Amino acid sequence: MNKRRRGGEVRRPPCSEGLMRKRFLILFLRAVGTVAGSAAVCAVMPLRWMDATHRALGMGALPSAPVVEYLARSTSAFYALLGALLWAFSSDVPRYRPLIAGTGWAFVVFGALLAWIDAAAGLPWFWRAAEGPLDGLFGVVLLWMARVDEKV
Repeated sequence: MNKRRRGGEVRRPPCSEGLMRKRFLILFLRAVGTVAGSAAVCAVMPLRWMDATHRALGMGALPSAPVVEYLARSTSAFYALLGALLWAFSSDVPRYRPLIAGTGWAFVVFGALLAWIDAAAGLPWFWRAAEGPLDGLFGVVLLWMARVDEKV
């Protein structure tokens, strides 16, 4: 219940650390879910746009093999699916806490694997510096935010 102090200031009850962490986790899941979900656009974009993006990143012409288009589109669709799952997790954090923590661990491992793959594939430095480390960091944040707090 809010109470008015002299001068019109509203005094609100203190917010527990657990409740603040839960709110941040909801926002974080939805923000990352929205970004991941935006990959749905890439799953259906014209191939010439993919080629233009590939060139703009300094990686030359996009190879014209069917497997390249398949991998680009299916990976984008997978990220869009992940975005939808993160939004679903955010709808009931206490219920999905074990899945959120499992997703965190998966992304820590996935981030390390992507860092290795990116280096082995000879991707540009900016790609190697972003993809694997950011996925790993995402996993660490999920693990930290999803830890059990009996006050929540």
